[in-house]
Amino acid sequence: MAVKAAIVRARVDQKLKRESEAILRKLGLNTTEAIRMFFTQVTLKRGLPFAVSLQTEDTANSDLLLPKAKRKAAIDSLYDD
Repeated sequence: MAVKAAIVRARVDQKLKRESEAILRKLGLNTTEAIRMFFTQVTLKRGLPFAVSLQTEDTANSDLLLPKAKRKAAIDSLYDD
């Protein structure tokens, strides 16, 4: 019996897509295979296959949660010597 395929559509940033696809190619995978692997892991683990958490202000990467303009200002401030 043939497996019926479902279509998954998602909007992502073009740069993120390009960079991700380049990495996947090096791994010998395409986007469809990577998504299938992700969904399989979600099903097997009955949740996300990686930790997801909210970060507090005192964490080293808290600036990643800032809006883009504030992230840029935070990075620029590193070079204000």
